[in-house]
This record gives sequence, structure tokens and C-alpha cells, in this order.
Amino acid sequence: MTRRSLVPFLACIGLVCGLTSGCSSASKPVVPGGAAAGAAAKPQASAGSKRLIFITNGDDPFWDALLSGLEDAERRFGCAAAGLKVSRDVNNASAEGQIERLRQYATQDDIAGVAISVIQADNQSIVEEMRKLQAKGVKVITVDGDVNRSTFRDARPYYIGTDNVVGGRVLGAATRSLLEAKGAKEGGYVQFAGFTDNDNARSRMNGVQEAIGTAFTERDRMADEMDLPRARDNVRNATQNHKDLVALVGIWAYNAPAIADVVTESGSRDRFVVGTFDAQDLAIGHMGKGNIDVMVVQNPFEMGVQTVRLLKAMVESDEAVIKEMFPRAGEPDGDIYTTGLRVVVPDASSPVKRDLFDPKVVEFMTLPEFQAWLKQYNLTSS
Repeated sequence: MTRRSLVPFLACIGLVCGLTSGCSSASKPVVPGGAAAGAAAKPQASAGSKRLIFITNGDDPFWDALLSGLEDAERRFGCAAAGLKVSRDVNNASAEGQIERLRQYATQDDIAGVAISVIQADNQSIVEEMRKLQAKGVKVITVDGDVNRSTFRDARPYYIGTDNVVGGRVLGAATRSLLEAKGAKEGGYVQFAGFTDNDNARSRMNGVQEAIGTAFTERDRMADEMDLPRARDNVRNATQNHKDLVALVGIWAYNAPAIADVVTESGSRDRFVVGTFDAQDLAIGHMGKGNIDVMVVQNPFEMGVQTVRLLKAMVESDEAVIKEMFPRAGEPDGDIYTTGLRVVVPDASSPVKRDLFDPKVVEFMTLPEFQAWLKQYNLTSS
């Protein structure tokens, strides 16, 4: 899965290696204090304080787990005492929404740092607004969704999140294993995502294509622009238009229940291997009913924790923390901090086995183990 040396696996959402207080500390496991919080209103900074803001690409339960990480890190790293207030800004699933938010931030003198999950990796206007904020002295990083690194890397010094190429390779390898277990030697597959020009979606789809092997042919990559009815329609259209399909691959969190809903209602579940990213509560329920074969789960809680850790260090010029997080800065891909992956399968009878993956990169769990873990930490999704 990698274009760089892989860092050791960090535990999944809500269970991260403990962080000692203060941003100059190294990471160690952190346990979330409760269920992922809901969408937050944008709090106003207190007099004299500065704000650190996270901009999502849209509205999804995935971002609630990240919000819990932001809030946990705000407390643990003593942001209030440092005069910093952390908040999340939920975008409207459009590039224009992110552009407008970035422009507004440029007019507000109390903003010290911005983290953004870039909705379109090649959007020049988003990149220019990020550059303008940097020129003003605002610290800007990307999280979960990056800019196009080959052309716009200067728009941010650092990226935090999943190594999406690796994540795609993990899902592709698992999907291939499932197809081979069914006796499939060839056939087509379609990948579904919010935007096909988004960095994380494109990287994941490329990784899937690489790992699934040349015997299986990618028939399409279908974008839904984060429109849930359209996400279901895309699955219906794909299964009707491509009669040789043997696998359906969901790239964004809500694509998993969309695929499961359609194959269930059409009675076509047995025709397809269903492999997906993330673990929405709806997707977890569908896996329990036998409608999803494998989920590759990310770590949004840890993304939130490390976002605050890094932005605070950048604002305070804490080079020790920055160097600890990015020891290979200046080397190829040394500006990337990865937050780990988890593979979840229905049960021990799955053809997808633990030894298919590097344990330093992937934590392998059956669904009952994963559900027990969620219950332990009062989480409903990850």
C-alpha cells in the first residue's frame, strides 16, 4: 500500500496510543471518553484566544468520530491554557463551500490554524485560498483528503490520515481473495465514491485496481457527489449495464450501505463480492446480515487527535513535536503522517485471513470482535 516507508500501525478509531499531556509529548494510547459527538455548532473564540478549525468535505458520521478526537486532543494538549480553541466546520459537500469557508477565514484575525479534507484534489481555487491563508501566517494542513501532491504540494506542509493507496491495496487484496474463493477467474468490478477526482478516492481506487489483479477488469468509477439516492442509483445502473460484474467496491463510508441496500432489494447478493471502506453503523448491520464481505476501516478519531497536536505545535513553533511526527521531513513523502487501518470480516470462516496483511500496517478482526471493541468504548461506528 505504500509510496513510502510505513509507520507502525496505530490503533483504530478511539483507541490510539496514549498521549501525554502537552503537544511536545509523544503519542501513546488514548481512549475516547464516550460516543462520537454529533455535529458541532461553531463556537466563538473567547477574548484573546485563537482558533484552530477543521473543515470537512461534507456531512457524514465519519466526521463525528473525528470530532471526538479533536475534542479529546483539545483537552489533553491544554489548548485552552495556550489560548487556542478547536472547532469543526461541516462543509456542504461542494468545492464552492470549501472555497467560501477559506475566504471567510482570511478575513478573520483570530484564526491560527486550518485543517481541511480537500474535496477535489485538483481544484485550483481551493489550493489558491489555502496558499493565501499561509501567506497571511495561518498554519494550513490537509487531513483525510489531500491536494494533488504532484502539482500542489506547496499548498500545505503536512498531510495526516490514511495512506490511501495502501488502503486501496488492502481492500483489493481482500476482494481478490474472496473472488478466488468463489471460483471466479475473471469478470468486472465497479468502484463507487463521492468524487472520482478527490485525492483519497482516486488513491484508494488506484490501490484496489493494482491489488485485485489483471484477471479482473475495472468497468467504471462512478461518482455520486455525496448524494445518497444517487449513490444507490449508481449501484443499480452499474449492475444493469455491466452483466459481467463479480464485485462491487464502496470507497466512501456511505457507499457501503448503498451497495448492500441495492443488492438486497434486487435479490442479487450472491452474484457479487462486496468490499467497502469504513464502518458506518448501517454498514456494520449489513455485514451482520451477510450483505458485506469485508470492510477496511480507517481511524478518524486519531486523525482528529493528531490534527490538534500538529496545528498547536506549528502555531507554537514546537519543532520537537513536528520532528517527532515527521522524522523524514524533506525526504520523498516525508510530509505524510499515517493513522493506520483495520480489516473487518464477518467471522472466522471468511476466506480473508489475517496472514494476508502486514500486521504492522493492518489490524485484523472478525465482526464480533469489532462489535465488542465498539461496545467497550461506547462507539456505534468508525
